[in-house]
Amino acid sequence: MTDGLLLIDKPAAMTSFGVVARIRRVLSQQAGKKVKVGHTGTLDPFATGLMLVVVGTECKKAGSYTKLDKSYDATIRLGQASTTGDPEGEITDVSELQPTREQIEAALEQFRGDIFQRPPVFSAIKIDGQRAYKLARSGEAFELPERQVHVYSLEILSYTYPTLQIRTHVSSGTYIRSLAVDIGQVLETGAYCTELRRTQVGEWSIDDAKPLSAFGITD
Repeated sequence: MTDGLLLIDKPAAMTSFGVVARIRRVLSQQAGKKVKVGHTGTLDPFATGLMLVVVGTECKKAGSYTKLDKSYDATIRLGQASTTGDPEGEITDVSELQPTREQIEAALEQFRGDIFQRPPVFSAIKIDGQRAYKLARSGEAFELPERQVHVYSLEILSYTYPTLQIRTHVSSGTYIRSLAVDIGQVLETGAYCTELRRTQVGEWSIDDAKPLSAFGITD
């Protein structure tokens, strides 16, 4: 394949750029020439799920794919906070409060529809040409501006303290890590995202995605 769209089920502990590099290597070897490959929106290293990977002339349409709505299943840990909003950060205890399911439902109501959200500093957003996460890792102090996003749906899948599992359908640009942190602030418990899986991008579903092993990629 030298042109088109690939649906990839990204594994955990791999960057989106790592996925693209591996796909590029395989397709280039098959074609006997360098094949242009790109992604249409990063997934955090700890996250899994659907990535739309553009190949060849389809790379010109990457921007339109990036703007599509997305759906996620997420697991949130209450009672603690993370410096990155995920398991890769420094974890600290915040509170022993154990909110009821009714209290969580009330909190989630605040995050449906148009909301303002501050992206995490450990993100791929560029600041003066540099990725925010690189600046954060170097110890620079900064804060990303809030942005308006839209949460179409947000529901509880299960809840047994301290573990809350949610499913959400959101507009492009929404950070589920930030959503988890903000939910923890409203509940006054602290919270961070322990697992995240992207299940839908626009009309494309994770059910139609292929693992990297389907391309002979095992590393």
